[in-house]
Amino acid sequence: MPKLVKLYIKNVALGFAIAGVFVALLLWFNVMNLWHLVSTSDSGILAVGILWFMNGIVFAGVQFGYAVMSLAGKDDEPRGGMRITPDLQRDLVPVRVPAQRSNRQVHRR
Repeated sequence: MPKLVKLYIKNVALGFAIAGVFVALLLWFNVMNLWHLVSTSDSGILAVGILWFMNGIVFAGVQFGYAVMSLAGKDDEPRGGMRITPDLQRDLVPVRVPAQRSNRQVHRR
């Protein structure tokens, strides 16, 4: 099996395990009275299964994305930003601009 497929399966399984822990904590701490809703409903098991599956998709995607992005090696060399430039002498030079009169009349109130 290719290494990328192994990486994908491992991280998706880890993401679904994290989602299982997350849903268990939601039920344990009775967030928004979730435990009562699940335990008193006849379709509570289905609700917990769907909650776990949907959170599993999200956590698996995040886990796999993190694993893929962490595969990149560290860059030892600078790749951009400030370039080394010679010291330039910048002198201010005054520039005279002659004033021009406009032919428009200014209306004052």
